[in-house]
Amino acid sequence: MNEATSREFDTGTSWKILFFNTLAFTICFAAWMMNGVLITFLVDNDIYDWGPVQMSWLIAIPVLTGAVFRLPLGVATDKYGGRLVYGLLLIFSAIPMFLVSRCDSFSSFALAGLGFGFTGTSFAIGIAYTSVWFSKSRQGTALGIFGAGNAGAALTAIFAPQILTRLTNGGENLEGWRTLPVLYAALLVVMGILFLLLTEKRLPVGSASKNLKQRLEPLRHARVWRFGLYYFFVFGGFVALAQWLIPYYVNAYGMTVAMAGLLTAVNTLPSGIIRALGGWMSDKFGARGVMYWVFGVCFVCCALMIVPQMDIRSPGSGIMAKRAGTVTAVDPSGLTVDTGSGETRYALKGSAGPIVSDEERRSSLLIWPRSQFWQEPVVEVGQEVKKRQLVARGVTEIFFQANVWVFTSLSLILGATMGIGKAAVYKHIPDYFPEDVGVVGGIVGVLGGLGGFVFPIVFGYLLRSTGLWTSCWMVFLVIVAISLGWMHIVVRRIMRAHAPEVISKLEDGAFSAPVFQE
Repeated sequence: MNEATSREFDTGTSWKILFFNTLAFTICFAAWMMNGVLITFLVDNDIYDWGPVQMSWLIAIPVLTGAVFRLPLGVATDKYGGRLVYGLLLIFSAIPMFLVSRCDSFSSFALAGLGFGFTGTSFAIGIAYTSVWFSKSRQGTALGIFGAGNAGAALTAIFAPQILTRLTNGGENLEGWRTLPVLYAALLVVMGILFLLLTEKRLPVGSASKNLKQRLEPLRHARVWRFGLYYFFVFGGFVALAQWLIPYYVNAYGMTVAMAGLLTAVNTLPSGIIRALGGWMSDKFGARGVMYWVFGVCFVCCALMIVPQMDIRSPGSGIMAKRAGTVTAVDPSGLTVDTGSGETRYALKGSAGPIVSDEERRSSLLIWPRSQFWQEPVVEVGQEVKKRQLVARGVTEIFFQANVWVFTSLSLILGATMGIGKAAVYKHIPDYFPEDVGVVGGIVGVLGGLGGFVFPIVFGYLLRSTGLWTSCWMVFLVIVAISLGWMHIVVRRIMRAHAPEVISKLEDGAFSAPVFQE
């Protein structure tokens, strides 16, 4: 009897390992996302004078480490086992996390961030370590439950601002912020010791005999990089929002850091918890079909969130003279032009007053944009005008509240959908690469983590150049469109190769096509 058939799956031990994997991942993810709260707090309280670009770099730097080192630690997990690699990672990451409490400059924060950013590699380790304990039919659900550890981001968004308020005595002792990274470091050390003491070793089938070239062989498959693009958005976007939404709410809506953290959790908490549901849905309905819905919903949400708060005036439809003549009368209701053969009266559309009252601006839930249009004369009595000369200009006023609660509702839907998508992407990996979950999961995780690194930096530069906080949704919209288009092209190619009769009927509009797996 070989190793694959002799080992037991879905046992009590399997679920125990899943519990510790998920708990460790939750703590690591909470630590990984700390800078989103901490840096915003330091800038908001004028402790450091950093602009949007510097803030975006400090927020993104830990994500870079967590992304780049996912692949080598995924390989190490396949070779040495998750128990050892995970336990050592937790203890090692606590050192630079503790050193954040001693930082006092941009460069020192950046270096410490590079160090504790290793907590972000925990995902690749946990994916590989979880998958070897569960049968193929349960892997989607198990990996979805493990991925719920993403909720660590929400825990940081909710509790870190409140802890900072207590540590600084409501802002009276601002240097008290230095205790926050010490608390995170202590959590990492305790979790690392528990992990080494209470978990067990298990390697993937045939893993011990593989050399490095054989371990990296799956990376030549295009589908690995396609999965990576999907994860670049659903996970990288989630990581970016877990940190970017805090300064977004503070600046775009005038929230406190604590309130911004709570509203950010509306995006990040469901995204983490619902990942287990995404795993179950992928097992039951197929990961490809789930991804179609994920990209479709995300596209709609991002398109709606692109529109910023607006209170603008724009040129509207004006009035041009029908004939040459002399202006003889101008009043709010219209103007008159003597053309020599008679007088021509031009009626003007008047303003109805303020488009939105001050009370409505403060307290009303205004979902739809409001607009009004009026005309103003641009000529005076006695002025000579030519034919088709503008005599009254049009003015259009538009007000759009971009209400914070509507925005937050869309954010919740977007975050939850991303959570389902994260599970659906990783459902593919043990199906197609059962002996290389660590490597493939590592590279997909690298690309996803790079999204978490790249997005905040791009957001920062776009914000500086456009002045629009909503420019981040434009970036997401482009990535979603590319991902959805690439996936659809692949599915159609597969269908043409394996079920041409289905394509023929589909093109004739006979029925809706099923979604084929690769």
